[in-house]
Amino acid sequence: MVNEKYGKLQSILREMDSVVVAFSGGVDSTFLLKAAVDTLGPEQVLAVTADSETYPSTELEEARKLAKHIGVKHTVIETSELAIPGYTENDQNRCYFCKSSLFDHLIPILNKQAFNHIVYGVIADDMNEFRPGMKAAKEKNIRGPLQEANLFKDEIRELSRHFDLPTWDKPSFACLSSRIAYGETITKEKLTKVEKAEAYLKSLSIRQVRVRTHGNTARIEVEPRDMGRVLEYHTAIAKRLQQFGYTYVSLDLVGYKSGSMNKALEKDEQHA
Repeated sequence: MVNEKYGKLQSILREMDSVVVAFSGGVDSTFLLKAAVDTLGPEQVLAVTADSETYPSTELEEARKLAKHIGVKHTVIETSELAIPGYTENDQNRCYFCKSSLFDHLIPILNKQAFNHIVYGVIADDMNEFRPGMKAAKEKNIRGPLQEANLFKDEIRELSRHFDLPTWDKPSFACLSSRIAYGETITKEKLTKVEKAEAYLKSLSIRQVRVRTHGNTARIEVEPRDMGRVLEYHTAIAKRLQQFGYTYVSLDLVGYKSGSMNKALEKDEQHA
């Protein structure tokens, strides 16, 4: 089944002929980039990474290494989500504003270098989640070949491992703004606080982590298997995160959950 889906992905890419890939260095966009290069050839593919306040410097460095590993031309552009009207207010349309702005930066690159399509790493799993960015993609005719081929995250990891991509078991990642509770203004200071806090927790050999920020409270999400490690170092963790600016530090007993901040939106809709 997964091989059939990969064949479908290749057919979609061949039909496109040449692509600009919105490349974050995550599991999905890395696999999409690899598939595009293998299918179309490196001259028909351009990887573009947007460097901004919401994108950790460690991720940018990894994206550079991955593009080199795959053997594709890689361009880094400077963007600023905090300058996008409506973004810092941090309502449920935040991701729409972000993706819309990103695609607006990529379209001139597409036109200048005469590529046919812009593609990004939306996948089949995303169709069942709250993803406002997909609306922006649809409005601007941006394609999602992985989703079109009905590829799910587990299948993408399986194929990534088959093609020896180092991202095959990379923890899922989302922009730093996704850590800040809806309705709270997004600032550079808050983003830096989150980045430092998560980097510290990762230094304790905790791979999958989110530091959800609710005012002056840090709500740490890790996988259940790592909860014991958080508790083992709880005094040091609390002290360090308080140094970063948090007043209260908590461990979410439910554990890591992608998009967990969206629960608040679901409750608001239920009470509307």
